[in-house]
Amino acid sequence: MNVSPVVGSLLLAALFTACQSGQKKDDMIQLITLDPGHFHAALVQKTMYEGVDSTVHVYAPDGPDVELHLEKIKTYNARPENPTHWHEDVYLGTDFLDKMLADKAGNVVIMAGNNRLKTDYIQKTVAAGFNVLADKPMVISAANFNQLKEAFATAEKKKVLLYDIMTERYEISTMLQRAFSQQAGVFGTLEKGTPDNPAVTKESVHHFYKNVSGSILTRPSWFMDVAQQGEGIVDVTTHLVDLVQWECFPEQTIDYQKDIKLNSARHWTTDMTLSQFKAITKQDAFPDYLKKDVVKDSVLRVYSNGEINYQLRGVHAKVSVIWKYKAPEGTGDTHYSIMRGTKANLIIRQGAEQQYKPTLYIEAVDKKTDLEAALKTVLPTIQQTFPGVDVKKIATGWEVVIPEKYKEGHEAHFGRVAQKYLDYLKAGALPAWEVPNMIAKYHTTTQALELAKRTRGL
Repeated sequence: MNVSPVVGSLLLAALFTACQSGQKKDDMIQLITLDPGHFHAALVQKTMYEGVDSTVHVYAPDGPDVELHLEKIKTYNARPENPTHWHEDVYLGTDFLDKMLADKAGNVVIMAGNNRLKTDYIQKTVAAGFNVLADKPMVISAANFNQLKEAFATAEKKKVLLYDIMTERYEISTMLQRAFSQQAGVFGTLEKGTPDNPAVTKESVHHFYKNVSGSILTRPSWFMDVAQQGEGIVDVTTHLVDLVQWECFPEQTIDYQKDIKLNSARHWTTDMTLSQFKAITKQDAFPDYLKKDVVKDSVLRVYSNGEINYQLRGVHAKVSVIWKYKAPEGTGDTHYSIMRGTKANLIIRQGAEQQYKPTLYIEAVDKKTDLEAALKTVLPTIQQTFPGVDVKKIATGWEVVIPEKYKEGHEAHFGRVAQKYLDYLKAGALPAWEVPNMIAKYHTTTQALELAKRTRGL
């Protein structure tokens, strides 16, 4: 067994043991991290969980990806407030996948890294009887979509749970947008919309250069290779397609063969200079696998942007993801979302006016309509689930006032997803709609990529 030099300090942090929870080790969830190459793998461990063993088994090829992962765990263990107590038991080698499958050192495998082989990893891991919690995307090409479908079927046969990490369901303004959309007295019913004026629009803006857990994120060079990370239209757009399903048809099963119709899709590049690439990767040159995307010997073109215009059960929706290199000072990733109802529109804005904090607005479709009485009627129902949430009148309608306790930030949402997954493991099953809706989501993204490629330049 080969051991990373970072592991020594992590071993000293193993203070939070199974006995602390009063459970026998054999009864606990035992985590395995497979080939961590994305910082999301570490964010799952930013907190401790009741009933989860503090020892995490890591299987990976030797190199900077796993080192960066272990460094992040080390910082969580060493932080002054609410430190974690993870003990990372690390195996490094080219046979890491076979070794993991043979060792059976845990029962839940965390996957967040290079997406080129992720669908294959998922299929082999569930076939071996492991539960899997995978970062999005589970699949980045239409060619591998059936392989993912088969993995879900295998998971059902093996009685294990395969689930993806949908953090955006835990963003409070999105949760409240969904909650208000179910209040007919205020929202009415969801419009059908048209391709030119969709009923639902979601747009997210991301940045390659960003701060995570207090430091500038070092991205692996392969993150900029769409053959390994996936294009934006099959990567971040996964979240947006998920939210359209989750908000428009809550806890309802989507049939990907009947309920989805693609209208149009497009994709385009973000251009990055060699000096910009160096700043986020710490690499002095573009690796050979990226040279196919380099123009003028010094500009990398990444197909990180995408837009999908489609129908879901007859409701027109548009989702788009945009990647810029770096956010202006004082800003960050942003999200825009609108759900158009027959009585009111529910709009999340996150621009300068909102100080780049997601803010939910309720605006009457007919400007002569006074929503005040309807809001007073529905607020008690909203407050049963979200105590302290209120509304205030503004010039354009109403702003939803969200107490600070709900504004956790993106990194905290990984803990929320992990805890929900642990609850599902305890129950022994996912909700009936989750698996078909994951399949529908990845059908939408992978088929949209195919459509964007076919229609590019037309």
